[in-house]
Amino acid sequence: MRSGLRFCTSTSCRSRGSEGLLQHCAAVARQDEAGLSVKGVGCLGPCSEGPLMVIDTEAGSRLMALEHSALESLPTELETTLSRGALIGWQPSGSREILPEEPFLALQRRLVLAQCGRIDPESLEEAEAAGAYLQLRRVLQENDPLAIIERVRRSGLRGRGGAGYSTGLKWAAVAAMPGDSKVVVCNADEGDPGAFMDRTVMEGDPHTLLEGMVIAAFAVGAERGWIYVRGEYPLAIERLRRGIEQARQSGWLGGSVGASGFRFDLELRVGAGAYVCGEETALIHSIEGRRGVPRPRPPFPAEQGVRGFPTLINNVETFANIPALLRLGLEAYGQGTKVFSLTGHVQRSGVVEVPMGTSLRTIVETMAGGPKNGHQIKAVQTGGPSGGCVPASHLDTPVDYESLRELGTIMGSGGMVVMDDTTDMVDLAAFFMAFCREESCGKCIPCRCGTVQLEMLLRKLLAGQGTGSDLSQLESLCHTVKEASLCGLGQNAPNPVLSCLRHYRGDFLALLQRDRRP
Repeated sequence: MRSGLRFCTSTSCRSRGSEGLLQHCAAVARQDEAGLSVKGVGCLGPCSEGPLMVIDTEAGSRLMALEHSALESLPTELETTLSRGALIGWQPSGSREILPEEPFLALQRRLVLAQCGRIDPESLEEAEAAGAYLQLRRVLQENDPLAIIERVRRSGLRGRGGAGYSTGLKWAAVAAMPGDSKVVVCNADEGDPGAFMDRTVMEGDPHTLLEGMVIAAFAVGAERGWIYVRGEYPLAIERLRRGIEQARQSGWLGGSVGASGFRFDLELRVGAGAYVCGEETALIHSIEGRRGVPRPRPPFPAEQGVRGFPTLINNVETFANIPALLRLGLEAYGQGTKVFSLTGHVQRSGVVEVPMGTSLRTIVETMAGGPKNGHQIKAVQTGGPSGGCVPASHLDTPVDYESLRELGTIMGSGGMVVMDDTTDMVDLAAFFMAFCREESCGKCIPCRCGTVQLEMLLRKLLAGQGTGSDLSQLESLCHTVKEASLCGLGQNAPNPVLSCLRHYRGDFLALLQRDRRP
C-alpha cells in the first residue's frame, strides 16, 4: 500500500475545515521526495467525530478523528514526520484513532458505500481501478436485458427510497411498455430532516450511481435519463456534473456506450427545494419545467412519465446497489444492505451501512453508543415526516420493511433520529406536522387544510388548553387526511402523529390534565 493521507471531503467534514487541511498537507507532501499521496475522499462514516483523516502506511490504515486544535498544527507536524522518513506510528496531536474493531465500523457491511472514503470521488481513473463500470461492460457483452431484469427481481432488491416496491418488477413494467422512447430518472431529491444517505453516495462515489443508471437504462430500453437532485446539495451537484462529463468522455455515456451501439445519455436537473418534488409525479412535472405538484395515478410513471414516455424512477441508493448485486451474485448478495444516517441523542452519529434485518438496538445502542449522560432511549424515529416512532420496548425489531410497518412506521429513505427520555413526543409530532403543512403544495384540500388543522390541535394540546374531544378529533382527522389526500405527502403526513398516539398516548393525556391541576 502506498503511504499517504486521505481526508474526508464530504459536506460534514468540509464544514469543519477538512478542505483547508487537505490543501495545506498536500502542499507539504509536494516537497516530499518519497511522493506521499494526499487526497480527498468521500464520507468515512462517523461524521460527529470529524474532520476525519486516514493514515495509510505499509503497516495498514488508521482512521483518525481530529480535534479543532489539529487544524493548525497538523501540516507542521506532517512536515516534521516526513523529515524523519515514515508515517508508521505517527499520532498527530489533537487526534484520536477510531479502531476498526469498534462496533460503529465492525458491524457494517459496505456494498453501496464500498468505495466511499477510499477513492477520490472526482477521479474516474481511481473509480475504474476500483471496479467502476466493470458490471456495465459485462452486461453489454452479454446483451440480454431480460436476464438483467430477472436477476434484479430474484435478488429481492426493493426500492430504498420509501415504499419498498420490488425493483425488478418496476423495471419489468417499464421494459414491457411499447415504444422506443423510454426514460430513466434518479430521484435524488432527499428532503427528509436528518437524512443524508444519498448525499453521501453522490459526494463520495458518483460513478457507482451512474453505472447503476446506465445498466437500468439498458435493461428497460431507455435512451435518455435525468438525475433530479435538490439544490441544497452543491457539492453533490458539482461532483455529479464532473462525473457525467467524465463518463461521456470515456464512452460510458453517449451515442455508443462502451462501444456497444447502445445509446444512453443523461443530464442533471437541480430542484428548487420543494419537499413535495420527492413524490414521483411532482418530480416529473419539475423535470418538465412545470410547477412541481402531484397528479392522480394511474397512469403511473411506468406508463406515462416524463413527456408522456414510460419512465423508470428509482432513488440513488437503489441504483447504487445494482453494480454490487451483479458483481456478487444472488447468494453472496443475500438480503442486501441498507444505508442509514444516524442523528439525534447518540454518542456517535454519521452514516452506516448494515445488513438488511439488523436490529434497531444494534444500530442505535451498540454502534451509535446510545444517549449521552446516562439518559435512556425513548424513541427512534424512522422514515422522516412520512414515518413514525419506535418505542424503546421494540428496539429488538429487525430493520426490514414488514417489521417496521407493523409498528406503524416505515424504513423510508433511511433517516434515523434517536430521542432520549427528555423528548416531548407531542412536541415532536407538532414539529413534523408543521413541516408537512409548510411543504404541502396546496393542490388538494385534505392536505392543504388538514395539516393546518392538525397542527393547530397539537399546538392547543401543548398549550394546556386541549380536551378529550380534541384528542378524539385529532385522531379522526389524521385518518381523514390519510385516506383523502392526493399524494404520498398528505397520505403519510399523519403517520408521526398516529405513531405517537399509539406508543406515547400518556404524553398526550398528561397535557389534558395539566390545566386541571389545583
